[in-house]
Amino acid sequence: MIYQSEQLTLQRLEGDIVELNFDLKGESVNKFDNATVTSLTAGLDALEAETGVRGLLVTSGKPVFIVGADITEFTGLFGASKEEIKPFTAANNSNFNRIAGLPYPSAVAINGYAMGGGLECCLACDFRVLSTAAKIGLPETKLGILPGWGGTVRLPRIIGVDEAVMWMATGAEKRPADALKAGAVDAVVEPDQLRAITLTTLQRAMDGSLEYEDRRSRKHGPLPLNDTEAMMSFFTIKAMVAEQAGRNYPAPVKVVEVIEAARLMHLEDALDVEAEAFAELATTPVAAALVGVFLNDQLLGKKAKSWEQKADKKIERAAVLGAGIMGGGIAYQSAYKGVPIKMKDIAQEGLDLGLAEATGLLAKRVDRGRMTPAEMGKILSSIDPTLSYAGFDAVDIVVEAVVENPKVKHAVLAETEKEIDKDSVLASNTSTISISYLAEALERPENFCGMHFFNPVHAMPLVEVIRGKQSSDAAIARTVAYANKLGKKAVVVNDCPGFLVNRVLFPYFGGFNALVRDGADFQAVDKVMERWGWPMGPAYLMDVVGIDTGVHAAEVMAEGFPDRMQHDYKSVAEVMFENERYGQKNGKGFYEYRPDKRGKPQKVASDETYKLIEPVVAGRTEFEREDIIARMLLPMAIETARCVEEGIVETPAEADLALLYGVGFPPFRGGIFRWMDSVGMAHLAEASEKFAHLGKAYELTDNMRKMLADGKTYY
Repeated sequence: MIYQSEQLTLQRLEGDIVELNFDLKGESVNKFDNATVTSLTAGLDALEAETGVRGLLVTSGKPVFIVGADITEFTGLFGASKEEIKPFTAANNSNFNRIAGLPYPSAVAINGYAMGGGLECCLACDFRVLSTAAKIGLPETKLGILPGWGGTVRLPRIIGVDEAVMWMATGAEKRPADALKAGAVDAVVEPDQLRAITLTTLQRAMDGSLEYEDRRSRKHGPLPLNDTEAMMSFFTIKAMVAEQAGRNYPAPVKVVEVIEAARLMHLEDALDVEAEAFAELATTPVAAALVGVFLNDQLLGKKAKSWEQKADKKIERAAVLGAGIMGGGIAYQSAYKGVPIKMKDIAQEGLDLGLAEATGLLAKRVDRGRMTPAEMGKILSSIDPTLSYAGFDAVDIVVEAVVENPKVKHAVLAETEKEIDKDSVLASNTSTISISYLAEALERPENFCGMHFFNPVHAMPLVEVIRGKQSSDAAIARTVAYANKLGKKAVVVNDCPGFLVNRVLFPYFGGFNALVRDGADFQAVDKVMERWGWPMGPAYLMDVVGIDTGVHAAEVMAEGFPDRMQHDYKSVAEVMFENERYGQKNGKGFYEYRPDKRGKPQKVASDETYKLIEPVVAGRTEFEREDIIARMLLPMAIETARCVEEGIVETPAEADLALLYGVGFPPFRGGIFRWMDSVGMAHLAEASEKFAHLGKAYELTDNMRKMLADGKTYY
């Protein structure tokens, strides 16, 4: 043994080969935490002191290769200066440079995920052999930063500028076939052949039958582009990346700028440019927010896994009540993720609609080459459309997704309970009706909870799992386990009107209705909020949600929280509803919707809307941008704070993710609580006082005022 630590080992093999094996003790994956970086430095010291070595084999002792840096250690970087951040990249850059400069060839066996720093380590090696079960990528821009251990330097010199930029700008995971086609790896092999073929590749390089020195020189030298080629390439790709990333995400464009700035440089100077850019991005609020989102997501995943471990039974068979668009979406998601599902409706028309929804979604995957027709047929065959309860006694969970009417749901739930096994879980997809109230119709309320999907089911990652007063831990655990199987992000919340997402969304809509009442142009409000980062403004969002749905939900919320969500005027949303302008579902709402060439609804401004709302709005008033933002966000922020204080949701982290995944809160803001921390409680208090005349929805909670007095933050 040449070197051994808790993170890695170096030992001699036959044929003058040394194997560097990453195997972080006590962890399920390898990562470049500070301890691993320090160990790698010490290991390379020992390797360089070893004589008679002719080749280096790099491997992993885990099912994955290396997932990248330890993101939990990033949090200490934010708030630091650029000069304080640079040492973070310097140590491992030195390590990878040492691997790249060894006086003999190196080859890496990539057996699983090699992401971020894990891939950058591989790029430092001369040869890369990839398992068919592996994926690689440089996802750093998703965290608001860029590759800081040579990724912006080595990857463009291996696969070309255009391809490298797209890898880094999108942060996408690359499948083995794509990686091989791009030239990022030298071979793709089956897992059981990985070690042998990597060793053979290394031995061929050692005996001279495979050249490796020219490969090195290409990675260490300037990019092979003349001035004209460089000008055309960088101009085009920078414009494309800027358009796709948007102005709120600076990292993708910075990737292009770094590669361009270093195109004539050799390795060491190019790495300096990269380090400077990394430090610059790491000091931005965007990076802090996106890393925060990542860490929150890790927390949510751990909590969901913990719930799943408590489940008394594996979810192997499911059922959904009510077909249609929502039921068909749930059926598709369940079948696609490998859980056979019965889809019941009272009418054949409903079943046809549900099957059409599932078939259409699967057909899109086939058209895009992501699935074969045979695979599509197999998935469809696991959806069992039925008009009866036959076989319901064998399902593990039933999701009720019938019309949003308490009486109908009571009847359907009570009827279904008699047809299922005594320990089966029954869950309602209601978006507004109290779970505790719905449970009143059941003999086994302990086996009942809420499972609120968001539309469209296949695209929206969030599922709210709602605990009623009598819901058991076993029911919650099994429901979360099912959500996990569906690939969804499950947030467990307690019962209240609107649960979490709708409860905090409708104060946001309330802010919009009051703004338009007071003379704001609804299109102007949309533009302000979209520029602030929302994927769509409030009027557009209402149209997408469905104004009929929104008005009904608003009534439920007003009844539940009359002091903050009831209003004494006719809102513009109610005007739309009365005039049967329901949004995208019937082609007209605040906007009108016309299908484009692909059949997707495209919004256009409607003069008719202005005529309809004229009687209920004040004369046109120009509002300051900051006032629009404050009037929109403050009610949402305060209501979300109430939800945490009341225990509706356990942590600010979960609330933030629920808004990100459920309604499209801008990720680069980090979530509503992280936004509150960023602007400061004093700013919120000032806004609360300024808009106190708008009612209790703008009044800070007692706890928020205490936080202001104590100088505390949510994170």
